[in-house]
Amino acid sequence: MSEKVQFALFSPQAGQSWHQLEERAHRCEKLGYHSIWLVDHMWSPGMPDLDHHECLTLMAGLAAKTEKIRIGTLVMCNSYRNPALLAKALCTIDHISNGRLEVGYGAGWMAEEYKGYGYEFPSMSTRLKMFEEGLHIMKLMFTEKKPSFTGRHYSINEATCNPKPVQQPHPPITIGGSGEKVMLKLVARFADRWNCPAGYQSFEHKFNVLKQHCKDVGRDVKTIDISEQLLVCIGKTDEEVEQKWKMAQMLKPFVTTGIKGTPKQLIEELKKRVAMGITTFTIFFSDFAPPPTLELFAKEVMPAFA
Repeated sequence: MSEKVQFALFSPQAGQSWHQLEERAHRCEKLGYHSIWLVDHMWSPGMPDLDHHECLTLMAGLAAKTEKIRIGTLVMCNSYRNPALLAKALCTIDHISNGRLEVGYGAGWMAEEYKGYGYEFPSMSTRLKMFEEGLHIMKLMFTEKKPSFTGRHYSINEATCNPKPVQQPHPPITIGGSGEKVMLKLVARFADRWNCPAGYQSFEHKFNVLKQHCKDVGRDVKTIDISEQLLVCIGKTDEEVEQKWKMAQMLKPFVTTGIKGTPKQLIEELKKRVAMGITTFTIFFSDFAPPPTLELFAKEVMPAFA
C-alpha cells in the first residue's frame, strides 16, 4: 500500500480531440497529478456520436508526449483483446513512457458495445473466468522468458515477449471492481492496486471483504494500494459549489459517493477517506475538468497531502 496520498485524473476521452487530450495531460503533469486515466470504450455510453479515441493507441501517444505523469486506463476490457497480445502492447507502451505505465484491467460490462463490434457477450461468470485467465497470462508474459498456459478460454505456448517491461517485475496492475465473491478475490490474488468504483453502498464493507480474501490467500492487504474512483465537485465559494452540485446530479452513479466543497472543505472530506485506508484518488471532476478546476484543486487541495 502506498503511504503517500496520490491524486489522479479520471479522464474519459469522450468528445475530446487528440490535441485537447494531449494538452490536458501536459497540464496535469505540470500541476503535479500522479496519473491520468482513460476509459476503454468504443464510444461514450449514452453519447455514441461524440468522438472517442481508442485507449491503447491514445496511451502510447500520451506516453510519447509526456515526461513525468503516469498513464493508465480504468479499465481495459479483457474481452476486447487477446490477453497475450495485450501484454505485448503494454510492454511497448511501458518502454515508450520510460516506465510510466499503469495497467488498469477489468472483465467488461457494456453489452451494446460488445454487440456493436461483433464480440460475444458471455455471462458475467464466464467473463470473470476469462478475466482470471487473462490475468494469469498477462503476468506470465510480463515476467517469464517463454511462458506457457492452458486455460479453458485462452492459451499460450512458449510465447516470447521481449523486451520485458521497464518496470520490474511488471507495471502495477490495478483491478477496478467491487464484486465480493469473485472480483475482490482476484484483487487479493493479482492486483497491486484496487480501485473501488463510484456508487458503492459501503466502502468499509467492501474493504473488509477484500481484507478477508487477502487473509484467505495469505497476502498482506498492506501490499495493495487502495484507490477510489471519486467524483469531486469543487468551487471557490459555497454558492459556486452548490451551483455545480446541481449540475452533477445527472452523473450517476458517481454522484452517490461523490464529495463537494471549497478547497478547505474538500481537504477535510479527503482526510476522512484517507483515515479509511484510501491513498489514491482517481478523480472525476463534476465539471469535466476544465483548466481552472484542475489548477484550483492542484494548488489549493493537493498541498495539504504532500
